[in-house]
Amino acid sequence: MFQLTPAQRRDLRAKAHHLNPVVSIAGNGLTPAVLAEIERSLKAHELIKVRVYGDERAVREDILNTVCTELGCAAVQHIGKLLVLFRPNPDESAPAAAGKTTRPRIAGGKLPGVSSGARPKRDGPIRTTVTSERAPRIRKPTAGSGRIKKSAR
Repeated sequence: MFQLTPAQRRDLRAKAHHLNPVVSIAGNGLTPAVLAEIERSLKAHELIKVRVYGDERAVREDILNTVCTELGCAAVQHIGKLLVLFRPNPDESAPAAAGKTTRPRIAGGKLPGVSSGARPKRDGPIRTTVTSERAPRIRKPTAGSGRIKKSAR
């Protein structure tokens, strides 16, 4: 089990906000099968939500502590019946091993040889089209607009 700084915890809570629970712990409690499923989910996603069905907060806290110690993950948040867990994936540290390729970048995050806003060059003259401007539409006041008062009959 490792510790998170408050800034890391805040960032992880923000990232986990839109996540749906991937594991549910119900009446049977924390079984080896549930622990294995949490392990698989942490390997796949790093950041997961777990829903614990039960009314006792102390039981949910015990489950959270057990999961964190046995799987080596960090507790990000325990709010209501939801637990947010995080464990960095050691396989993700090497992007080439995960099949991801990185492209070289220069200062400012731009690719070398590509200028921002550059358009491909064309052969021949550039054609432009001229559109005529329409005259502004003049609206006539109506009885409901407040500009014309109804005359008394």
